[in-house]
Amino acid sequence: MNRKIRFAQYGCGKMSRYLMRYAIEKGCELVAAFDMNPAVIGKDVSEVIGCESVGIKVSDAAEATRILGELNPDVCIIATRSTVEELKPAFEACAANGVNAITTCEEALYPWNSSPDLTAELDKLAKEHGCTLCGSGYPDLFWGTMITNLAASSAHITKIKGSSSYNVEDYGIALAQGHGAGLTIEEFEKEIGNYNSLTSDEIGALVEKGDYIPSYMWNQNGWLCSQMGLTVISQTQKCIPHTYDKDLHSETLGMTIKSGYATGMSAIVTTETAEGITIETECIGKVYSPDEYDKNQWTLYGEPDTTITVERPATVALTCATIVNRIPQLIDAEPGYITTDKFPYSQYMIKPANEYVKKF
Repeated sequence: MNRKIRFAQYGCGKMSRYLMRYAIEKGCELVAAFDMNPAVIGKDVSEVIGCESVGIKVSDAAEATRILGELNPDVCIIATRSTVEELKPAFEACAANGVNAITTCEEALYPWNSSPDLTAELDKLAKEHGCTLCGSGYPDLFWGTMITNLAASSAHITKIKGSSSYNVEDYGIALAQGHGAGLTIEEFEKEIGNYNSLTSDEIGALVEKGDYIPSYMWNQNGWLCSQMGLTVISQTQKCIPHTYDKDLHSETLGMTIKSGYATGMSAIVTTETAEGITIETECIGKVYSPDEYDKNQWTLYGEPDTTITVERPATVALTCATIVNRIPQLIDAEPGYITTDKFPYSQYMIKPANEYVKKF
């Protein structure tokens, strides 16, 4: 592409501070920004990023469809919510105007196994208007391409086991409560663990109807199987409480979690495949004890056994950099809802982003 990539930012919260700055630093031109928060609407983007005046003011998200149609950017970066259902208005605003869109939404990485009907609807709309929709971020690389690339050094694989932990204190009260933090073990089993005995067909039906929200790893296992060419036979999820042997104070919950109460949980997703490879992935979200920290660890069992560990990852910054580095591939991708397992491996951009676009 012989001109700058023109992009819009949808959602001007914490993540956007990195997303907009990184994209601008990679030579992209910001043409619009949207948010629903009245405290942000009308401000110059520089007040969000913390830099000199950008000359672009944050517009009301209700105006996104009209403004995107008028400005026709190459890409829209969406950083708002965590489910495809919640992102539907933003995706539709982009797709209806033929604007490629990429999002931080965790489910969006591979929504075909959790919201197939909605994904098919968005896929059709994107194809009709000649643009591409997808999700990316930290899971795309650290739970995805890093693992499949490592697999290419194995002679034989029988099992892939991964775990990723995060402190629920960093993500607000709703997420902390959703992980069962502060509940007794009996309350946890009644409110959260009551689905653990469901079969693959039973839990899959609930997920597709939207009656049960799976963990991030549900979609990740689907992404891994798709990228590796594995055929899913069954997939289940179990939620297991974590405890601590001392009282643990939670600023987010505004309470002290008693010793033996749930500090959070592990959501463990197990996928069996026709090819004989089992994928077992675990999200660990809890109120950390003083000596705990974020960790991402994966082991490939077979010949040979291989383990890779990333300690204390800067998840927000890594998520945003991964998304910005995916922008040229997003533009080059075929129209539709195209998950990143169908993209080429991403790369670090030394030159301006537009120089990596092949389509134009």
